[in-house]
Amino acid sequence: MDIGILFIIGIILVVIYDFTNGFHDAADMVATAIASRTMTPGRAIFIVCIFTFLGPILGGLAVANTIGEVVDISAVDTVLAQNVVLAAILAAISYNLITWKLGLPSSSSNSLTSGLVGAALVALGSNHIRWGFSTILSGELEGFTKILIGLAISPLAGFIVGFILMKFFLRILKRFSSTSKTLFIVTQYLTVSWLAFSHGTNDSQKGMGIIGMLLLANNVYPTFTVPLWVIILCASSITVGTLFGGWSIIKTVGFDIYKVKLIHSVADQISAASVVLGSSFVGAPTSTTQVVTTSLMGVGAAERPKHVNWSVASSILKGWLFNIPISLLLGGLYCFLFTKIFSS
Repeated sequence: MDIGILFIIGIILVVIYDFTNGFHDAADMVATAIASRTMTPGRAIFIVCIFTFLGPILGGLAVANTIGEVVDISAVDTVLAQNVVLAAILAAISYNLITWKLGLPSSSSNSLTSGLVGAALVALGSNHIRWGFSTILSGELEGFTKILIGLAISPLAGFIVGFILMKFFLRILKRFSSTSKTLFIVTQYLTVSWLAFSHGTNDSQKGMGIIGMLLLANNVYPTFTVPLWVIILCASSITVGTLFGGWSIIKTVGFDIYKVKLIHSVADQISAASVVLGSSFVGAPTSTTQVVTTSLMGVGAAERPKHVNWSVASSILKGWLFNIPISLLLGGLYCFLFTKIFSS
């Protein structure tokens, strides 16, 4: 198959990936706002779409650079390099669609990075993967290690921040008058916007990183580069996906974990947005889905631990645990098939 055709297929797959990412994560961003009955679904999605689009435009490229440096394809045959990238993105799309169909929150970040590593192992070998193990002792995080640590710590950080913030709200609310509800309603609009901006900043950069790798594989640029048209394309794709939203996941996050009221929704969104945006600044990919979910668990645990539906939390956790190994296998499988079909 012509190299140019593979490149176009890769771009299309990234657009689909970003669409499914926005489609999947829209539910997480608006679930608690809808469950608290302070926003209608249409209004919540409209606000989220605007700020999801602005996030990639204004949020920098730290996460994209991290994704683009995990696998070294600079001196690899063009077709083989494209096979790796195509397999990774297809693995992520597959896992997104499977978990959406089941109504389970999952991590697009885990799927993409694990699929990328699985594909690289099959096609290139471990020497082409920037594991980052050797730099841990010196206090530096890079490569796959940086991604794994970011993805592992961010859900825990979401739980802790949600727990602490909810405790703080419960303490200060004793001194508030009845006007505090109005204040929290106004704050709800700000926190939903902030969470959407954080999500757009972090998640859209993963698609940017993949297209940057495709551009490098095709020798369009001598080094890893993310041009402006790629930023706009990924921002648009994830925003359109957000517009259509994964409504089945709204039920899981908004109604099945904890009985959400206005104060819980605001605390959850502030906590999740803080963690996701902080991860973006240091270039660590994170999962908005995981952080929103664990933040809500932390919020619920701070008020009434027994009222948190831990059985739902357990089923979500199991889905996360399967995420990395399944995506690794899918990435490797797709890459094996591609190398049999496409030859240089």
